[in-house]
This record gives sequence, C-alpha cells and structure tokens, in this order.
Amino acid sequence: MTIYDELVARGLIAQVTDENEIKELVNNGKAVFYIGFDPTADSLHVGHFMALCLMKRLQMAGNKPIALIGGGTAMIGDPSGRTDMRQMMTAETIAHNCECFKKQMSRFIDFSDDKAMMVNNADWLLGLNYIDVLRDVGACFSVNRMLSAECYKQRMEKGLSFLEFNYMIMQSYDFYHLYQTYGCNMQFGGDDQWSNMLGGTELIRRKLGKDAYAMTITLLLNSEGKKMGKTQSGAVWLDPNKTSPFDFYQYWRNVADADVLKCIRMLTFLPLEQIDEMDKWEGSQLNRAKEILAYELTKLVHGEEEAQKAEAGAKALFGAGANADIPTVELSAADLTDGAIDIGSILVKAGLVPSKSEARRAIEQGGVSVDGEKITDVKAVFTGAELVDGRVFRRGKKSYKKVIVK
Repeated sequence: MTIYDELVARGLIAQVTDENEIKELVNNGKAVFYIGFDPTADSLHVGHFMALCLMKRLQMAGNKPIALIGGGTAMIGDPSGRTDMRQMMTAETIAHNCECFKKQMSRFIDFSDDKAMMVNNADWLLGLNYIDVLRDVGACFSVNRMLSAECYKQRMEKGLSFLEFNYMIMQSYDFYHLYQTYGCNMQFGGDDQWSNMLGGTELIRRKLGKDAYAMTITLLLNSEGKKMGKTQSGAVWLDPNKTSPFDFYQYWRNVADADVLKCIRMLTFLPLEQIDEMDKWEGSQLNRAKEILAYELTKLVHGEEEAQKAEAGAKALFGAGANADIPTVELSAADLTDGAIDIGSILVKAGLVPSKSEARRAIEQGGVSVDGEKITDVKAVFTGAELVDGRVFRRGKKSYKKVIVK
C-alpha cells in the first residue's frame, strides 16, 4: 500500500487538487509540504494532533515537512470557524507561544539534517510594504470570490472586519513565499481552510504560470479535531504542565464508543491490518479499544514511561480507589479553617469545578464521590488528618484528583 493509499484508508483526506500529481510526489518522497499553526496559546492541544501525526507519517515516507508558525498571521487572526473577532495578542506573547510550539513539535517531527523545517511567517509578512502587497498580491484576488468563501460567510451577518478580511491574502502569500524560497510544492490544512488554501494555489499559478507545481490537500476531520481539543473543563493540552499525562490518557480513554475506532485509525500508528480486525469489536471490547487508543497517544506525546504510569493509574483508580497514580493536588495548613476544609472548597482547589455553586450543583446531582463513595451532603467537611495520606475526589466519570494535605 502506498502512503497516499494509507492516508485515504485512514480517513485523512477529504479534497485534493491534481490528485495524480499529488500521488506522484507523496508516494515517491518528493513532497515538500507545509501545515500552518497559529500560536494563539503557549501550548498545542489535541486539536492539532491530526496535523502533527500526518506530518510524522509523511516524513517517515521520505517527504519533507515545513511547520509554519503563524507569528505574522496571528497579528490578524483567522476568522474561519469563529463568530467573533479573536482577541489581539502582543508581539511578545506571540513570540513566546512560537517558542513553546517548537519544543512540542520536536516530539513528532525530526528536524535534524534538514529533514524538516520550522519557519515563522512573521519573518516575511511583517516586513511587507502595504502598497506593494496591494499591487503585487491584491490584484490577483477577486473580492466577489473571497466573499463567497465559507470562512467569511458566517461572519458577514455579525460583521467582518477589514483586518480579518486580509487573512486569506496573507495565508495565500505564505504558500507563495514558501514555494519560491524553499521549493514547497504542497500544502495541507483542515476542511475549514479550503478556501484559504485554494487562494494560495491560485496565487502561485497566476504569478508564476499555470505550470507552477503547487498542490492542495485538506484533512477530512481537522475541523473536528479542533473540537476534540475542548472538554467541559477547558482545553486538552500537549503540555504536561497544563494537562497531566494521566488526564491526557483519561481524555482518550473516555471517547465515545462511536469515535474510538475512527480515532485509532486516524491518530495512531498501529498497522491497518490490526485496526481492521478491531473494527469487528463491540460491547466490552470497545473499552479495550479505548485503552489502546489512550495508551498509544499518551506514549506518542509524553513517552512510554508516562503512558505506562497513566495506564496503571487508571486501572488502579477503577479497581482500588485512592492508590491510583493520578494527578495530585497538595493543600497546606493555610487552606484549612480550624483544621478542616469543606467539600466545595476542595473541589474548587482541585480544579474539578470552577466555583462553589458549581460544586453544590454537582453534589446535588449525585456527580461527586470520594474514594468511590458518593457524597450527598453539600456541607461535608474533611479534616487535615483525613487528607494526610490523600483521598481521590471524583466529579463525574472523567475528572479525578488526589487531594493531600501537607
């Protein structure tokens, strides 16, 4: 099976331009391709996971990835998939986020010996002359066609700023620059980026002729992948200081039955033959599939040792309660009042709920337990002595923390 056929079999490709040429490049290791990442936070999250895995797959097949950090386009903000304008970030914040991305990407992509590149579009976008851009690039874009693009349609009713209107032009210019400077002949992105990506392909061909070798591919579920990055308690980050390896493991362990095999096929590096056999699994076997998914992805992001610890912790938690190796929150004597602390304060300090009112609601709805025993008293209090050895506080099925008083 060729690498292109594998991408199709894994459900990764939705739309392409010039399919025959793309197959030729990808299957023969001749693709120099880029995927863009907007540095809107100081960590990548699971919404970026599919793109990182794709880059790794293609690099393993001999192709060269370019990880484009959008330090320049982040100054504008991508309107795709949004109902309002992004909050403006300072140049210092963007630079810090870019550095964080570089470190995390290195776990997926081999940047040694020119096998891959990492570039920041701030290096060329911030130095552009406005008049030159209007004359050289703007003339290649039809406003009518731009306004018909999906990335702009949903914003037209509430208002689309001229700032954001320029995002497509800037992203298109990225591909044009990468093509000329680094020989980048292919771009990948989510289905929500299709219009922006076509703009880049069109710009290259209008500026350099129709024979210019620029291709476009979109990923089937990259937009869905972005949704994967959000849970009730916030984003699921790849940074272990933001989302612990255990919580990361638990996130994937708790995916819906209908999604688990799809995620295994798209995100893990298990052989397709093995996954095809798993397609027959049902009932309790799907729980085993979820454990495989959680272990494989935790190993990929945090390493095998952390994956083993997370797996052991999860099994211990379900089987033996407080002995689990799970994320721990340490409280001090200053957190206690007269040597004790109420259940609401514990849940808030452990990050299991955002407020005491939410804690009360969770308890009243029967969603809070301690060491496996449901808490029904919203005024329950725990002494420091009771928490010295640690007790596991659980909200719902997915959120757990061990609370210890030091």
